Amino acid sequence: MLCQKCNSKEATTHVKSVVNGEYTEYMLCSECAKEMGYSSLFTDMQSDFNSILGSFFSNALPAHSQTRRCEVCGSTYHEIAKSGVVGCANCYDMFLNELMPSIRRIHGNTTHCGKKPIVTQEKLEEKTIQKQTVKELKAELDKAVSEQNFELAAQLRDKIKELEESK
Repeated sequence: MLCQKCNSKEATTHVKSVVNGEYTEYMLCSECAKEMGYSSLFTDMQSDFNSILGSFFSNALPAHSQTRRCEVCGSTYHEIAKSGVVGCANCYDMFLNELMPSIRRIHGNTTHCGKKPIVTQEKLEEKTIQKQTVKELKAELDKAVSEQNFELAAQLRDKIKELEESK
C-alpha cells in the first residue's frame, strides 16, 4: 500500500487516532511519519532504557576508572556509566569493583537464586556411564548366551533391565 500523504512510497507505519470521538486511520511511509511526529516506539525505548541504566552506573565515577580502558573493546568505565551499555564480557572483569555496587542496586543480588537446570553435568556423566555399562553388560549377555550359561544370562538381563528403567 502506498503512503496516504505523499502517494509515492510504500507505507510502513499504521497510525490510528481518536480525537473528540472521531476515528482516523493513516498509512504512512517512514519519512512522512517522522515529518508528522510519529517515530519508532522501539528506538525511543532503547535510548530511554540506556539512559536509565547509565544513571545507575554514573552515581559514583571513580577518577582512576576513567583512564583505564578494556583491552578487548577499548571501553572506559566512564563510557559504560554514561551509555548504560557494557562494551564486552571482558569489561565485567576489568571494571568489576566499579560495576558491582550498581549491579547489586539493580538486581538486589549478585548470586544466582533461580531454578537449577534439570540436567546437571553430574547427571549427564552418570547417564554416559550407564550407557557404557549397559553396552558392556549386553556384550557379556551375548557371550553368556553363546556359551549357554543361562543362569548368568538371566542375571545380566535383569541388571540391564534395571539400568534401562532407571534412565
